[in-house]
Amino acid sequence: MPDSYESVSVPFRPKARMLVLLGEQLIRDSGLAVFELVKNAYDADASVCRVTVETPFMTQAGRIVVEDDGSGMTFELLRDVYLVIGTDFRAKQKAVQQSTPIHGRLPLGEKGVGRLAVHKLRHKIPLLLRAAGRPEVVMNFDWDAFDTASELDDVKVAIKSREPEVFTGSKHGTRIEVTKLREDWTRAKVRALHRAVVSLCSPFDTPSDFKVTFSISPQDDWLEGLLNVSNVLEDALYRASGWIEGSQVVYDYRFVPFEAMRNVLEGRTEQGLSHRLVKKVGRHPEPLDLSPYKIGRVGFQFHIFDREPRILDLATSDKKGLKEYLDQNGGVRIYRDGIRVFDFGEPGNDWLNLGGRRVNKPTVRVSNNQIIGALMLKGAQSGDLIEKTNREGFIENSAYEALRDAVTFALAQIEAERQKDQKLVRLHYSRQGPNRPVLDEITDLREALDRRGLLPEFADHLARIEKQYSEVQETMLAAAAPGLTFAAVIHQAEKVIKELVQAVETDADRRRIRNLVNQIAQMMDGLTFLVRKSGMSRERASVLIQQACFNNELRFRAHRVVLVNGLEHGDRDFIVKCVRRLIVATLMNFLDNSIYWLDSTGQSDKRIYVGTSFELDDRPSLVVADNGPGFRDDVDAVTQPFFSRKPEGMGLGLYIANEVAKQHQGARLVFPSRGDVRLPREFTGAIVALQFPAAV
Repeated sequence: MPDSYESVSVPFRPKARMLVLLGEQLIRDSGLAVFELVKNAYDADASVCRVTVETPFMTQAGRIVVEDDGSGMTFELLRDVYLVIGTDFRAKQKAVQQSTPIHGRLPLGEKGVGRLAVHKLRHKIPLLLRAAGRPEVVMNFDWDAFDTASELDDVKVAIKSREPEVFTGSKHGTRIEVTKLREDWTRAKVRALHRAVVSLCSPFDTPSDFKVTFSISPQDDWLEGLLNVSNVLEDALYRASGWIEGSQVVYDYRFVPFEAMRNVLEGRTEQGLSHRLVKKVGRHPEPLDLSPYKIGRVGFQFHIFDREPRILDLATSDKKGLKEYLDQNGGVRIYRDGIRVFDFGEPGNDWLNLGGRRVNKPTVRVSNNQIIGALMLKGAQSGDLIEKTNREGFIENSAYEALRDAVTFALAQIEAERQKDQKLVRLHYSRQGPNRPVLDEITDLREALDRRGLLPEFADHLARIEKQYSEVQETMLAAAAPGLTFAAVIHQAEKVIKELVQAVETDADRRRIRNLVNQIAQMMDGLTFLVRKSGMSRERASVLIQQACFNNELRFRAHRVVLVNGLEHGDRDFIVKCVRRLIVATLMNFLDNSIYWLDSTGQSDKRIYVGTSFELDDRPSLVVADNGPGFRDDVDAVTQPFFSRKPEGMGLGLYIANEVAKQHQGARLVFPSRGDVRLPREFTGAIVALQFPAAV
């Protein structure tokens, strides 16, 4: 046992090598280090920042110079601020909204550690600064000293002031000259540096008071073939610009055909389109509002490209160069006060999960190498979006997640607009086949054989192929229609089963347990009805409606939806010949869509109407309506496969419903206007109907 005990307060003692470790690991690579130096020039109120690279392939002779005409620093600021790692100097300026005197900028930096980035470039780095009307200040930074010294206080940095030799006369600014580089710079690395430096300023909202130049000698050819972003943007067929604020997205959309297309296709412009923001939670939408966060109005510009080879041929003679440019520079970047926030939009940073969204809908969703996009933030309004210390995006807090969800939703709406025009482009210029695959091609083949007098020989074979294809199509349709509704019912069944387990474990009374078991049994009966094989049969409309509503009964309760059955309020029943399970599944899909979009509005009064009508061309129809936001797109668009305004929607529901109608000869999918069908006055949203040729 010790003879005595002690209690003392002991400070942390930073070792000198701590700065070396931070400099080595804080910044990912040397290109990002130069990027940080250029951002420092912006914070220093500079008008111009010049980046010069000389003989980069030679470690000993290579040189990188970063020079600006900013405010520079006095001897005192260099000593008391620059050499204080983790200083809150910039953070205090930002907190009180203190802008720079000439250009009125708020600082981008705030953590006081970005200066360590120069460690990536060289061991010994001279820093030259001059504030207006003050002496020139020189500081030599030797990183090797931090490796050999024990304590941080043991390392001394030489600073001296002198008569101006570089910033003479009225000149002022900062110059960092990096010689004897830490590593050889390859052609690919220099091109990546050029790309990073020129991307500092937004191509859509470039600060008029800040310019960055980049030059290299003697390897001028190292930058050959690099396309200019302004020229690349002209090759985008689909364009959108707008803003996100609070719970709303507002945007303009443009389809801009190439010159070679204009004798066939007309451009299209939609202005002032707006939507309430929605995010997906599980299978269900929830209203999204950015107002609780300090994000401010988020401007955006999206230029979307078509990479189909035949279409690129119409856009540019340098098809290979354009594709390479999009591979390296595509994506959605973020700019604050016109200056880029790294590393959004870099290759490998799929922060919007564009690749994941595209997996199931490759022809509809946009990938990173198909879009050049920018989000524009205001520094004074976006304080809840905090940059990571390692300069690789924002800290993933709730404000960032809300921004990401809002941008994903906005992009989904623009993709929906794009799909309308993309269909026409594909029709005229793509290698893709016609709208009726196989069947249309067989028709073309039959005509060609007939012209050569060979049709009698092959007619039976073609007829058999058509029949087999139609049978396969019908089988797939029979599986797909119930499948769309299956997930929703199973999700609800899981909830009831969990509730049942809890009831058993907490010794709930037997009546409660019996009710839950009955609910599950009823749901399984409903699923059995959906998948049970059935051909054409005579079915009452009332029975079809009752079954579809029964299968969704628990969902209506869970989502607090009031269901109005028109047959209980005077609608006429009728008998129709149909495939029962396909019609029930289609009605369930209509109901599922209504539930989704009613949830998306955030309204408390949610109502769905299901009934019948004879007012559409005097034909019997099954009608579903709601009091939600209604359809925003025309019939041709919403019945196309994969067309959806749901951020994660498959876009198959109404397409399959349309195909189900086609399977019933003479039936069709109809989207009546408000006055076409007699409905209770509160149903002002979406209306969709399955119209049959006649009752039987």
